[in-house]
Amino acid sequence: MPAISMFYGIIVYMYFLDNRGHNRPHVHAKYQGQEVVVAIPDGDVLEGEFPNPKMKLLQAWIELHKEELEANWELASSGQQPYKIDPLR
Repeated sequence: MPAISMFYGIIVYMYFLDNRGHNRPHVHAKYQGQEVVVAIPDGDVLEGEFPNPKMKLLQAWIELHKEELEANWELASSGQQPYKIDPLR
């Protein structure tokens, strides 16, 4: 479960071979013990929850990096190492 980005206390992960559970490209994010699974590229919450301000930051980051995230999804879903993505600034 490689971390692909970190910003404002949020750590974003993309798991290897994780294309069976949710059937949609997605990322996992953690913040202070909470975890959320969010779809790429639309930012829909598939599972879990975050505080609203942090969720908005995560969804903004997904919107800014959706092409990189989709490319990373292809890598990770085939068992390859995804690339790091710049944090939200």
